[in-house]
Amino acid sequence: MSHTTALLLTLFAMYAAAQVGGEIAQRAKLPAVVGEILAGCILGSSVLDWVTVTEPVEVLAEIGALLLLFSVGLEMHVDDLKRVGWVATGVGIAGVVLPFCLGALWAHRAGYGGPKAMFVAAAFVATSAGITARVLQELGVINYTESRVILGAAVIDDILAMLLLGVVTALQSGQGVQIGRLALVLAQAVGFVALIVLVGTRAMRRSSGLLDAPINPLSPLTISLGLCLGLAVAASSIGLAAIIGAFLAGMAVAETTHRHTLEVQLRPIMALLVPFFFVVTGAQVNLRELGSVSALGMLGVVTMLAIAGKLVGCGAAAWSLGWRSALIVGMGMVPRGEVGIIVASLGRRAGVFSDLIYAIVIAMSLLTAVVAPPVLVPLFASRGSGRAPANTAP
Repeated sequence: MSHTTALLLTLFAMYAAAQVGGEIAQRAKLPAVVGEILAGCILGSSVLDWVTVTEPVEVLAEIGALLLLFSVGLEMHVDDLKRVGWVATGVGIAGVVLPFCLGALWAHRAGYGGPKAMFVAAAFVATSAGITARVLQELGVINYTESRVILGAAVIDDILAMLLLGVVTALQSGQGVQIGRLALVLAQAVGFVALIVLVGTRAMRRSSGLLDAPINPLSPLTISLGLCLGLAVAASSIGLAAIIGAFLAGMAVAETTHRHTLEVQLRPIMALLVPFFFVVTGAQVNLRELGSVSALGMLGVVTMLAIAGKLVGCGAAAWSLGWRSALIVGMGMVPRGEVGIIVASLGRRAGVFSDLIYAIVIAMSLLTAVVAPPVLVPLFASRGSGRAPANTAP
């Protein structure tokens, strides 16, 4: 079998499994993302070992994640985020501080020294914007106040998480923390987000007609996708997650007159590419490392701490919205997903994580990603009309 044929067979298996898993999950009254992640676990080395996540597959999954966050940005307006700006900032900060402290405490009690304990704790920190955004989309609640707080906080969360990862990486390598370099990274990240949100959106609003300038009738879509990829590259180059750049690109394009047309045109593209992101997330864990009672007990403790850190910290920061909304925000910030996996991979390459700790951190990331969506469903259902959706008028 040729390399191309083998790759196509892998993609076929992943896509088919995602559709079956998503269908089963939805029939069980769960978001499709839960079934897609579990389908990846089954296809990966944990169960069938049919799928190996190679670089081409990872790239395809990353493109799916970019499109997902771009589409989420399309459904949001800058004015809506400004209304929840201070709450989202508090949620983002609290969602970093408390989980990091709990993670460091557990790692220290598990026998890790100072720098290594901080590296382990870094895996507890960043919320997976991709997974949460997909769930909010499926529930049809992107325009709710709580959803805007969650997504706004996820951007702040990502900035702080990347900065924190820079600190713990420097400590682990023995280089020491270079305050000037970290200050530069933080300034670049904050400046990038502020530039797109405050300047880029206004520029797009005034230049909406330029999307129709080319002869190609699909030029609004092609130009918008180019902007999505360009800002993803820009975000990645300054240390942010690429999906944050895609999210900001969507917010900028949302200010144009083509917003609703683009939402419709993106759906078939997303239907093809987005499932790969969630299947890959599930396929990257090896549950065989968790075959002992002690390992499962350790995983249970780590997962509970990871959930509690976000639920309590973020929920408390959103308390001004009311207790039910605070609970929704706290649970919406729980999924770690791909960010925890990235930290675990870095820790393994640095020799910080054993195979067991690596498996635990990845399994924790996936469990938080799987646990949160089913809890959000009844929370939003019980929310009712207690608070009206945020205004979405341009």
